[in-house]
Amino acid sequence: MKRNMKVLEGKRGQTALFISLSLLLLAMAVITASLNTGTISLSPGTVWKTLLGYGTAQDSMILFEYRMPRIIVTMLAGIGLGVSGAVFQGTTRNTLADPSILGINTGAALGLIIFVSFFRTMEGPMALLIPLFTFAGGTLCALIIFIFAYDRHRGIVPIRLILVGIAVAAGISAVTLLLSLKLDEDTYAFTARWLAGSVWGRDWIHVWTLLPWIVVLVPLIYSRSKALDIFVLGDEIAYSVGSHVTRERLWQLGMAVALSCASVSVAGGIGFIGLIAPHIARRLTGPQHRYSLPVAALIGLVILVTADTVGRSIFRPNAIPAGVVVAAIGGPYFLYLLFKTKE
Repeated sequence: MKRNMKVLEGKRGQTALFISLSLLLLAMAVITASLNTGTISLSPGTVWKTLLGYGTAQDSMILFEYRMPRIIVTMLAGIGLGVSGAVFQGTTRNTLADPSILGINTGAALGLIIFVSFFRTMEGPMALLIPLFTFAGGTLCALIIFIFAYDRHRGIVPIRLILVGIAVAAGISAVTLLLSLKLDEDTYAFTARWLAGSVWGRDWIHVWTLLPWIVVLVPLIYSRSKALDIFVLGDEIAYSVGSHVTRERLWQLGMAVALSCASVSVAGGIGFIGLIAPHIARRLTGPQHRYSLPVAALIGLVILVTADTVGRSIFRPNAIPAGVVVAAIGGPYFLYLLFKTKE
C-alpha cells in the first residue's frame, strides 16, 4: 500500500514538473510577444539584441523605460493574484472564493478614491502614495470582514467569511460611488482606468514596490502548503491531527490579503485571476497545494500578461485595460463554475 502511494506521489510530482516547465515556456513566449507589441513594433530579433545591450538608443528607451516595467508589473501581479486566490480557496474550502469576490479589490478602490479626493493629483512624488492608500483600503476591508466572520468558539467560519465579504464589498462600493461623483472629469477618468485594471504608465518604482511582497510572501505561503491541504479535509479532521486551525487560518488569510492588496494596489482592480488560476491548477496537478501553488502562480502570470498584450495590440490605437480582457474571460468561467457546483 505504501509503495503504491509513493509511486502515485512520484507520478503527480512528475506531472506537476512537466506542467510547470510547459507553462514557463509559454510564459517566455507570451512575454517575448508582449515586448514586441506596442505603438512602435519591435521584432523578436531586435528585442533580444536590445536585451543583450546591442540595440539602438531608441529601442533601449522603448524597451527598458516603457514596456519592461509594465510587463514586469503584470508578471508579478499575476503571480500574486494566482497564489492569493489559491490560499483563499484552500482556507475557505470554496472553489468560488477570490480576492475580488471577497471585497479586497473594493477596499483598494475606496483607498484610491480617498487619495484622489484629498490630494487631487496623480502626478509627481504624490503619485507614489497611491499604492499605499489602495493597500491600506484593501487591508482595512479585510479586517472588517475577518471581524464579522469570526466566531469565538469556531474561529473564522469559512462560509460566513464569503457572505460577509460580499455584504461588506457592496457597502464599500456604495461609498466609493458616492465619493467618485464628486471628482472632476480628469480625476474620474484616471480612477476609472485604475478600477478597470489598466497598467498603463507603470514605471520601475512600481516594480520595486511590488517585488518585495512577491519575493517574501509567495515562498512563505508555499512553505506552509501542507496546512492548506489539511484545511481541505475539514476543521474537525484538522483539529484531530493537531493543527491550530484558527491561528493557521488567520495566518494564511493574512498573507493572502497582503499579497492580493499589494498586487491590486499596483496593477489596478483586476479580478477573476484569483478564481481562474487556482481552479485550472488543481485540475492539472491535483488537490495538493505543493503542486498546485506554483502552477497557479504561472497561470496567473500567463493570463495577465496575455490580457495586457491583447488589450494593447488588437484594439490599437485605443488600448483596452487588462482587467477588461480578464473579465471577458473570467465572467463566463465563473458562471461555468457556479453551475457546475450545483450539479
